[in-house]
Amino acid sequence: MLYDLKVENILFLDIETVPAVSTYSELPDAFKLLWDKKALQLKKEEDQTPENLYGRAGIYAEFGRIVCISAGFVFFKKKIPYFRLKSFYNQVEADLLLDFATLLNRFGSKKGALLCAHNGKEFDFPYIARRMLVNGVKLPTLLDVAGKKPWEVSFLDTMELWKFGDYKHYTSLNLLANLFGIPTPKDDIDGSMVADVYYKTGDIERIARYCEKDVITIAQLFRRYRNEDTIPADNIESAESDLDR
Repeated sequence: MLYDLKVENILFLDIETVPAVSTYSELPDAFKLLWDKKALQLKKEEDQTPENLYGRAGIYAEFGRIVCISAGFVFFKKKIPYFRLKSFYNQVEADLLLDFATLLNRFGSKKGALLCAHNGKEFDFPYIARRMLVNGVKLPTLLDVAGKKPWEVSFLDTMELWKFGDYKHYTSLNLLANLFGIPTPKDDIDGSMVADVYYKTGDIERIARYCEKDVITIAQLFRRYRNEDTIPADNIESAESDLDR
């Protein structure tokens, strides 16, 4: 039951990913062949080629990489809810993931700690875990699901919660935000623009701001699922160096 969960034990998160390199031509030869095979599975139109499909590589952990992870949690002051968040971003993916793993290990020491994302079970959580393995980062307990029973896995998913058992139903975060009267996170860029922003302008801070908006929206949506008021903007703060309090 959502009402039984202690919200302070939930870490809300979102990730932004891009293709491993900026263009298909930059791929090593072995990965060009591997992407060519993947592109055959993705191809729906006659004029689609591995080159012009490469922009979609970022959604696959084998052909993409993480450029930003934003995370935050709810806390209370005199029973008034606040939200604190932090973004992890780095040109070196391994360093970003090491920093985030440190946070997850610390947060995961809480009894009943949970991770929450929108479509997180299908995308964010496995993507982070896979990229950690690729980069030689030891999996934090919260992400190490091998051998765990379904009820032992510490994942919440705001999209899955909205499905109510309807396995074929997909609902975007943007749609749900509008449905519940939550300020939309798509007021600057959206996920389809992240790779261009990253490779063409290098403005990773802009990507982080966008990612943080998604995290705030996920947390606000979770509160609305519990028939709670959203957290006022004045009660949302960013952490420069540490997400602990």
